[in-house]
Amino acid sequence: MRPIIIAIAGGSASGKTTVIKEIIERLDNDMEITLISQDDYYKDLTNVSMEDRALVNYDHPDSFDNELLKQNLMDLISGKDILKPVWDYKIHNRKDTWEKVSPTKIIVIEGILVLQNEMIRNLADIKIFVKCDEDLRFIRRLQRDIKERGRTVDSVIKQYLSTVKPMFNTYVRPSSMAADIIIPNDNKHDVGVDFLVSRIKDILKNN
Repeated sequence: MRPIIIAIAGGSASGKTTVIKEIIERLDNDMEITLISQDDYYKDLTNVSMEDRALVNYDHPDSFDNELLKQNLMDLISGKDILKPVWDYKIHNRKDTWEKVSPTKIIVIEGILVLQNEMIRNLADIKIFVKCDEDLRFIRRLQRDIKERGRTVDSVIKQYLSTVKPMFNTYVRPSSMAADIIIPNDNKHDVGVDFLVSRIKDILKNN
């Protein structure tokens, strides 16, 4: 049986992971789900200095190795195991080790630009865009990057103003037009999540 591919996009810190967790919680407990982050497919920067890595525009479509992501997704759809890269935010590069991933009935791919890329978008059965207030997204990103990624307040603000915000307006926000459903994440979104869960179950039943 071909797995269901769910693509979840949205601005940085919009709450994509929260929506994914809620979908998983509402599905059957024994339902196997594979979660893949588009961030792990940033291009390898081993031959780039640490100083220059920090200056890369990680919110531009060209920063991703979407050909590898597409091939990995197609292999999973075909029932094959894959080895996928793992991104290390602290060093702005891939880790030396790769992660083995096996196909399951449901495969979720999440990232800011998964709906912007036509190759990835066309593989998805369900396309979701998570919408969130801009100020709230910035606050969440600031807290996350300082706590989890070893960044300073100044570096987060500088990156947000120079690349994150303009790239959101240029690439991320327009990609919402490709979504099957837009979920607002400023408040509760039970109706949207319940709809998605019902749709997933219908597809599984028909398969």
